[in-house]
Formats: sequence, C-alpha cells, structure tokens
Amino acid sequence: MSTIKITLDYGKSGLEIELPAGNVVGPLEIKPAPPLADPEGAVASALERPIASKPLRAIAEGKKTACILVCDITRPVPNETILRPTLRTLHEAGISRENILILVATGLHRESTPAERIEMLGGEIAANYRVEDHHGTRLDEHVKVGVTPRGIPGWIDTRYVQADLKIATGLIEPHLMAGYSGGRKLICPGIAALETVKRWHGPELLEHPNADCGILEGNPVHEENTRIARMAGCDFIVNVTLDSARRVTSVVAGDMEQAFLEGVRFIREIVSVPVERPVDVVVTSSAGYPLDTTFYQAIKGLTGCLPIVKQGGVIILAASLSEGLGSPEFQTIFRENDSAATFMKRILGKDYFVLDQWQVEELAKVLRKVKVRIVSDGVPADILAGCYVEPATSVESAVAEALSEQGIESRIAVIPKGPYVLPFLAT
Repeated sequence: MSTIKITLDYGKSGLEIELPAGNVVGPLEIKPAPPLADPEGAVASALERPIASKPLRAIAEGKKTACILVCDITRPVPNETILRPTLRTLHEAGISRENILILVATGLHRESTPAERIEMLGGEIAANYRVEDHHGTRLDEHVKVGVTPRGIPGWIDTRYVQADLKIATGLIEPHLMAGYSGGRKLICPGIAALETVKRWHGPELLEHPNADCGILEGNPVHEENTRIARMAGCDFIVNVTLDSARRVTSVVAGDMEQAFLEGVRFIREIVSVPVERPVDVVVTSSAGYPLDTTFYQAIKGLTGCLPIVKQGGVIILAASLSEGLGSPEFQTIFRENDSAATFMKRILGKDYFVLDQWQVEELAKVLRKVKVRIVSDGVPADILAGCYVEPATSVESAVAEALSEQGIESRIAVIPKGPYVLPFLAT
C-alpha cells in the first residue's frame, strides 16, 4: 500500500504523519494569496485611505486620549506591523505616548505575562507604552453601555469606553461561533464582562443553526456582538488577513462594520474549500501554536470541518495542549458531568452555568455527529478520556482504528491547518 507523508500544524514544530495515499482527500488547504511585500507600508496606506471613514489622522486630531485594543496571545496577530504606523499617526495628530493605552482584549482568558507581551507587541512597544489587560470577571471595571433587543446587557471595559479615541485591531479568520473573527469581536467578547459574555455565549444563541463557522447572515452571535460594539463605540479598526505561513495578505481599515465586511469578502474566497461528497474520517489540527496550547482552544479545530464528515464518522485532532486543558472552571465541567448529553441537559435547563461552558457546548455539537479522537503529548490519556473524547497514541493508530470501524475504503480528509480552512460540500 502506497503512503503519503503530510505535516500537520502542531505546537511550534509541526507533526509529520503517514497515511494510506489511496484514502486521502486533500490535503485541504487555503488558496494561495500573495503576501504583501511591505505589510507595514500597507497598514500606513490603509490608515490614510480607509473604508467608509475619514483617515485616522483626521479622526485623531483634537483627541487627548486613545485606547487601542489588541488580541491576546491566543491569536497570531502581527501586532507590531499594525501598531507601529498606527501609533506614529496618533503621535502626529497630537496624542502623547502617556495618553495612549494598549488594552489586551483577553475576553475571559487569563492575563498576559510580561514575556507574552513582548512576543505579542515587540520589545520596543511593550517597554515604552502603557499595556494593560482586560479583566472580564471584575464587573466594577466595566460600564453598562446598553441592552440589546435580545436582552443581553453590554458591560464594556471602562478604560475603553472613556477614551476619546477608540481603535480595535485584529485578525479576520473563520470563527466557530461568530462566523469570522475581527472587527466587532475585539469589543465583545474581547473587553466585555462575564455578565455580557455568559449571555452572548449562552445556549440561546449558540444552538442557533447559523451560529457557526463562516456564517454572518442570520447569525445571532454576530448580530449581538455587533450591536454591543456599536453601543460601546469604535472610531476605527485595523484588521489583517494571513496566509498559511502567517504572512499578511491584506489590510482593511476604517469603519468597524464596513471595513470588517470587506476583509471577510477577501478571506472567505481564500479559506473556502469544496469537497465533492461527505468523508468518513477527518484528520486535522488546531493550527499549531498559539492556538493549540489548551484543549479549550483546540476544540476550534473540530468545528470547522464538521460539514464535510458523515454522520457517525470520525474526527482525529492532533494538538500539542502544552498548557493543559484550560481554565479551572473549564475542567470542572468534565468532572461535574459524566457525558456531553448530561452537560447539555443541564445548561439547557438554565439552572447551571460555568465559566467557559460555551466551548464544551461546541464540543457537544461535534459529538452529536461524530466520534472524536485526540492525539497529544501535552495531556495524559486518562485525563483526555474524561473529556468526552478518545485519546490516541498517534494519528496513524487513530486512523487505523477508524478504518477498521468505517471500512478499509474510507475517505480521509486531511486539513493540516485546522480551523483556518472552511471545507464545504460542493453538492
């Protein structure tokens, strides 16, 4: 039997696997897009010629304070490339360094470490600007900006709301609940309080069929965080898209909604990959570091490929899980609920809430359709076995088991970069 070697994104080093060539569909990868020769120059140009907005310099003139939102370490955003021309523009408009706050939009993730801030922002920016973390569980650090038509309260970080100039940066890529990341998402959930996020990430919205990867139209998750972001206000966004090597392929800047939608139109064409008919097995990743450091984050590698795998099929996910499962609250869910079905019954009953439960709900969606096997050297097998999934010692052994269950002729789709690709059935 002939075989094919493929490298999955895994941790910082990658993971080479060997699969039976006759069974493989793909590898499924994003379409090539030429990286920008001068990404920092492209950002500078976008600030001067934005989408549906005045130039940033014109907006900044007369403002005394500015708050710039940046993603935390779980997103591979080229922040230095974005921030250098942005900060330069603010200074030229008269805003002093001491009056600029770079606010890390942690959402409900943990705080950033000093080393991570250097990795995220570059040493010069990290050392010379005020950089602070959002604390989603501290309600007293937020102000209520309104309530959405669905009754979701918008509690947003006071430091952002009170700034004269509000800027959101970020990365536009597929997102398992909100359709695409970027734009409004830096505000909600990026700097929203738990009181907002637990409703925005609650089953009322997440169980909607359109609360899914690559969908904006009719997606209540997208609709609600856009409304909350409007209430909070956003003067300007700077978002980028990346290629498979994480090089910048486009820059959009300007109006929070219109610039974001322009970026979505660009990336949608690149990440959407047709598959002729459902496959029996998917072998995928969570796109490597920093996205696969925890099981909480790695679940994103399971959701995007779900449309192409048959009911009763298998998804095999390789993720480093170098930081373990996730938050203590996330781990509590698995201890308190013996199965995904038990967990879903409890959260749908509305008398049970645990921080980070939304990611387990996404896992439960996957498990309704397929069996999940996880390959990782970061979490012991017995711990993984308690997380509603099956541990496997290698991708090859997991594939062999899947073929014994699904049939020797089973079709295996391989997605080396996991959630960066949006496969869909072409027929």
